[in-house]
Amino acid sequence: MIAGIIIASVVCVLLILFFVFVPVGLWVSAIAAGVRISVFNLIGMKLRRVKPAKIVFPLIKATKAGLTLTANQLEAHYLAGGDVDNVVNALIAAQRAEIDMSFERASAIDLAGRDVFEAVKMSVTPKVIETAVVSAVAQDGIELLVKARVTVRTNIDRLVGGAGEATVLARIGEGIVTTVGSSDSHTTVLENPDLISKVVLEKGLDAGTAYEIISIDIADIDIGRNIGAQLQSLQAEADKNIAQAKAEERRAMAVALEQEMRAEVVKAEAKVPEAMANALNSGKLGVIDYYNMKNIIADTGMKEDIGKGIVQYAESKKDTGNND
Repeated sequence: MIAGIIIASVVCVLLILFFVFVPVGLWVSAIAAGVRISVFNLIGMKLRRVKPAKIVFPLIKATKAGLTLTANQLEAHYLAGGDVDNVVNALIAAQRAEIDMSFERASAIDLAGRDVFEAVKMSVTPKVIETAVVSAVAQDGIELLVKARVTVRTNIDRLVGGAGEATVLARIGEGIVTTVGSSDSHTTVLENPDLISKVVLEKGLDAGTAYEIISIDIADIDIGRNIGAQLQSLQAEADKNIAQAKAEERRAMAVALEQEMRAEVVKAEAKVPEAMANALNSGKLGVIDYYNMKNIIADTGMKEDIGKGIVQYAESKKDTGNND
């Protein structure tokens, strides 16, 4: 009796461990879908901390789509940090679109950080990306604001290591600036907007990128500022400031020269009393001569004051209109 209870307990424990470590439901689903996977494989996934559902369901999907994949391949990609389900979806989409893509290539693209399923979809259905407004100036100085729509598709062969969408947009903007800048007049670009598309496509701007440019369409062109006129105005303002600075420099030099001359006059006038004193002491100038000179100076100053008064009086009469 006791032995039977012990045996039953051991069997129950073994059954519990079996159902804990073996996802029986997944195993039955795999067998029903024609996927050959052993119970020991499922137990090994549990021990390797791999979720069996992340491997079994994509494997069932791939088998039903006619792809030849193994559980070991999917598990290795999962352990490397890849998205197994996304890779399988990409392989199925590539097979339906008759795109030659191996599991190794798809897993490498996924591990590189690219959305491999989205890349396959873009390879089948091209994507339209729109540039920001690009400012370009023609040779006549008129600014043009250009917006372009670029149709691209994924280049699977360059998806690993190729430049992204931002690089394509930057090169398109560079091509627009070059084309408009080499035009003699902005009206030429307005009359032939397809000129930009032709020039940009001829440059092969998609080289080294993960995309292939199919077409470039000019969505909008607007006339911006007259850059040439603004530059001329700024140049004229700069020339005026330079001329004013030079004139101010000449004025300052003239003022300095005038002050120097006045200083020389003051110095010379300071020597006059000394010379007169020496002349008086030496007898070359008499007292009467000195007073006569002072009288002449005073008389000259009085006449100058009278003359200034007469001139001011005449100007005031002219202003009032009285000629008396």
